[in-house]
Parts: sequence; structure tokens; C-alpha cells
Amino acid sequence: MARTIYVNEVELNVVDIGAGSPALVFLHYWGGSSRTWVPVMEHLASTNRCVGIDFRGWGRSSKETGDYSLRTLASDVMGVVEQLALKEFFILGHSMGGKVAQIVAARKPSGLRGLILFGPAPPAPMNVPEDQRKGYVGLYDTREGAEMVIRNLTPHSLPDRFREQIIEDSMSGSPGAKRAWPLQGMIADIREEAAKIDVPVHIIAGGDDSVEPEASLRAAFGQCVRDVDFVVLPGVGHMAPLEAPSKLADAIRSAQKSC
Repeated sequence: MARTIYVNEVELNVVDIGAGSPALVFLHYWGGSSRTWVPVMEHLASTNRCVGIDFRGWGRSSKETGDYSLRTLASDVMGVVEQLALKEFFILGHSMGGKVAQIVAARKPSGLRGLILFGPAPPAPMNVPEDQRKGYVGLYDTREGAEMVIRNLTPHSLPDRFREQIIEDSMSGSPGAKRAWPLQGMIADIREEAAKIDVPVHIIAGGDDSVEPEASLRAAFGQCVRDVDFVVLPGVGHMAPLEAPSKLADAIRSAQKSC
């Protein structure tokens, strides 16, 4: 069930399905939306309430705002959690959404049981040259650019409906949201915040993920996050929520049980 929640002076589209505690709050990657996570949410809705958020500037959320910083996105997430009165919950973040999840956890919201992150962006600034980051900005303006991104996200083929979904979500983002991640979010240093996380952090890596490979994730998170463990999904690229939703859902169930 889709609903609109007004927080921090913006309207956020939220998909809210299933029942059961703890709730699972899903945060998407740069260029995605809540529906990136829907195939996984459908696997988990029989046991958990599943809440997927369209970040401001993406999906069906407000696109008329000038602030798309990671810390503002984190405040939006906390506002949704508060309005939905979630008493116990995990935050699940993918790529950019994983970096936002770390900021939320550092603020120690009541009821947070842990983070479950797939291919998350690391706490330290990403080592991507400025000219390359600037080149990312226009990729989501055209179908050809979005298709190029898909090729970088996974070496595996996706069903046509998911390819079209990725292209549609990417191109429909607001100009400010498209710029914010490559120009600001990728190089944001949140290591001090990540060091404050005091809940378990479960990181799931795709065995074929060249965007956030297992080795670099272990190195990055091992430096500043205390309670973190890793699981690898063999044969999966950076788009596991669409490539292998059943496998990812199973890994999420296992992560919950370990807390």
C-alpha cells in the first residue's frame, strides 16, 4: 500500500506492506526508488512489516526542494519512522541508502535493532576523481546514459520489466537529486558518525559486485564500525534487490535471527 507522509516540509512516497515486528525500513540506491526493494519486500511481508521510502527527489516523492544532503535524507527517514510509530525496526540500505542508514544509526533512534546493508557506500569519502564524478551527473538524463549505468551495476542480464523500471526511475529523478550524490554524497566523510553506531551491522555483498566489492567493504567498515559481520551472495552484482530478491530476502532473514 502506497501512502504519502509529510516530513521536513516535503511529501515522501512510502510503500507499507505486511505485518509483524520488527519492521524493516528499506532505503534505495542513487537513481532508484522504493520499488527497487519491492521484490524483496514481497518475500518478507509475511513475517515483517516492510516500509520502503522514496527519498526526496526520487520516485513519487517531492522533487521541488534544494536540499538533498545525506544528513537531510537521514532526517527524513527518522521522520517517517516517528510518524509510523515503529517501535522495533531494522534499517536496510542499498548503496547510497546504506550511507544514509549509517547516519540514522549514529543518531541512535529508539527501537533500532540493527542495520542490514547490501553493497553499502562506505563511511569514508569514495576515491573517485572529480572529473569522473561530474561525468556521472548527466547519465540519468538520457535513456542511453541510464543503460550505461545498468551495465556498470551488474554483469548479469535483468528481466525487461526491471530494466525499464531502472531507466524510468533514473530519468525521473529531480536535477538536484541527480547531482547531490556524485558531487557531494560520494565524498561525504561520515566516519565519526559511523563510529558512534552501537547496534549490530550486517553487510551483504554481491560476489560479482564491482561497485562495492566484498574486499573493499571489509576494509572500509572494519576501520570504524565496531559490531559488523559479512555475508556474500555468490553470482550477484550490485542490483541484488532485482537480480536475486529471494536470495537477498533469505540473507535478511538470517541477519535478523542473529540479533
